[in-house]
Amino acid sequence: MRVLLSGYYGKGNGGDEALLATLLQMLPPDVTPVVLSGNPEDTHQHYGVECYNRMAFLQVIKALRSCDAFIWGGGSLIQDATSVISPFYYGGLMALAQAMGLKTIAWGQGIGPLLRSQTRWLAHRNFAGCTQVSVRDRSSSRLLSDWSIPHILAPDPVWALESKPVPELVDLPKPRIAVTLRNHPQLTENRLANLTQALVNLQKETQAFILLLPFQKSEDLGIAEKIHTQLPDVSRVLCCEDPQILKGVFRGVEMSIGMRLHSLIMAASEGSRCFALSYDPKVNRLMEDLEIPGWDLKDLPDDVDLISKTWIDYYYNGAALSPHKIQSLVNEAFLHRDLLKEALN
Repeated sequence: MRVLLSGYYGKGNGGDEALLATLLQMLPPDVTPVVLSGNPEDTHQHYGVECYNRMAFLQVIKALRSCDAFIWGGGSLIQDATSVISPFYYGGLMALAQAMGLKTIAWGQGIGPLLRSQTRWLAHRNFAGCTQVSVRDRSSSRLLSDWSIPHILAPDPVWALESKPVPELVDLPKPRIAVTLRNHPQLTENRLANLTQALVNLQKETQAFILLLPFQKSEDLGIAEKIHTQLPDVSRVLCCEDPQILKGVFRGVEMSIGMRLHSLIMAASEGSRCFALSYDPKVNRLMEDLEIPGWDLKDLPDDVDLISKTWIDYYYNGAALSPHKIQSLVNEAFLHRDLLKEALN
């Protein structure tokens, strides 16, 4: 069986690449994956799979015609808060696959926000037409229940991604704190300056080595480099292309401060204490589900000392998820694999 995978792949985003790596890891062994990618050559090189340009219409049609099933491969594909185009692109592909008679699967989805009636209508129709649906948070599950659409709810699939050790870390000092910030309108110059100064204070107090982890170079690298200039001898910018290695960076990290959803999931799954800076409802959902402390960026305190003291207190007194809780989340995340096995047999 040939299966076409569609997501925000090949765009250099560590979280979406982790979803692709996990999906490839979870597919039944007798399935041949075909991937729609923003950079087909790069995706083929990384994963050794057949790839087509996600924005080349004729290539997409060719790929659909050659496949037996179609999968929305994880993440917040169906939302219109950050992009009006995104739900119509992914929704259009799903509708096309369903019209062509392919088995269709919505896998590991985080649905919404859906602010417009047109996108809600299309999403409802898409999900109702799927062979199988899995979602990663309770808010998405409630929406599908309201629509009377059968589905399973399980933690984000990336909980189950196998991590790899990172040779570069061997010579770096311990203890360590990981930081992942991304470019966003809510991360104003003033807020970034305050966070940077609070990081300087946190480092002085704890003597921890700061790992600055850009999850998407185009959005994160400039910020990481700017912070590094303020902590030149006690920090390192680490760019990891392999999602399994990126996840492995969080092994042995005492505390992780993250904006990006999958930086927090990877950190929590590797036993790091997490502090969230939310710019998106999906991060708030994770904070709620796992009781992760943090701030909405728009509500970030103006007082640098308050930020520093909050972080320092959490560094010394906060708790990571228990090994039992982590294993439970990993086990539950494999429900996404079971759904694929059932749907593609």
